[in-house]
Amino acid sequence: MANLNVAVIGPNDFAKDLGKKGTVSDITLYDLKQGADTVTFIEPTKYPDRLAPLFYAASLADRALIVVDAINAQLGECIVMLQCAGVRDGHIVLRNYLAQEQLAPLIKGTVLEGYRYVDEDKAALREMLLEEARSRPSAKELGKGAVPIDHFFNVKGVGTVVLGCVAYGRIEKHDELKVLPTARTALVRSIQKHDDDFSDAVHGDRVGLALKNIDVEQLDRGYVLTADERVKSDSAITAEAELVSYWKTPLKQGMVLHLGHWMQFVAARVESVDDSGDPRRPTVTLSLDKPVVHPPGSRAVLMYLEGGKLRVAGSMALP
Repeated sequence: MANLNVAVIGPNDFAKDLGKKGTVSDITLYDLKQGADTVTFIEPTKYPDRLAPLFYAASLADRALIVVDAINAQLGECIVMLQCAGVRDGHIVLRNYLAQEQLAPLIKGTVLEGYRYVDEDKAALREMLLEEARSRPSAKELGKGAVPIDHFFNVKGVGTVVLGCVAYGRIEKHDELKVLPTARTALVRSIQKHDDDFSDAVHGDRVGLALKNIDVEQLDRGYVLTADERVKSDSAITAEAELVSYWKTPLKQGMVLHLGHWMQFVAARVESVDDSGDPRRPTVTLSLDKPVVHPPGSRAVLMYLEGGKLRVAGSMALP
């Protein structure tokens, strides 16, 4: 069974004809299933009013489907988000008689330069993305995995259920997992992928996990289930930031940013900045409102909610 997670960036409800509507919150998920192959579409429903849903969609995505109605500041912010989140594979649908030549200067040097232009044909898009899911190499990872939680709820007769995507590695039924950043643990009672039961799940799988020994009141979005000892929780981060070329505001002590990693969107105060002569690659120390859970070297996105038309500042590799 192969699964492909696709961020659909464009007019809200574009994905409603691509799959069956599932979970709805500030992001909306749609499921497409054909035999053993599945595609999960993630739409940032509350964007552009809120930036977090756009980050969540990009963070969850293996690739993007970006639907361009107009060339404007909102499109520019979406391009920068996909660049900073490292969504390197994707497709572009042009509408309203826009031509590739009009978009080309805006995406030059970004991940979107490698995206493929496709027609707005929902049936053809479904078949294309199912084929891409089918063509993905089978995950060979046997190491301990991690699942960032994006939704959670209580199911009568089942108990606590969490939804998320396996960020890496493998999760198995009956695993005893840490619930970071807390000190709690939870037992995986069962694993479902697109409503079917499985004994395990691997990188890229969209899962529902029934958990034992933890209640929904003890969970929050962004918590991470893992048995991987490398994963840590940090309340302060010192790392080199890489600011995008469109970002014109230098980072300064006292500025309040937001750090996005997996399903975490955390307020972060700038404690110090050392640009060493290069303001685009400063070393920044951040103090976080809540601990950020991450393995060493993973990518995070830096955002500034007071940034006006562009609220995505750049990215950093977490230590």
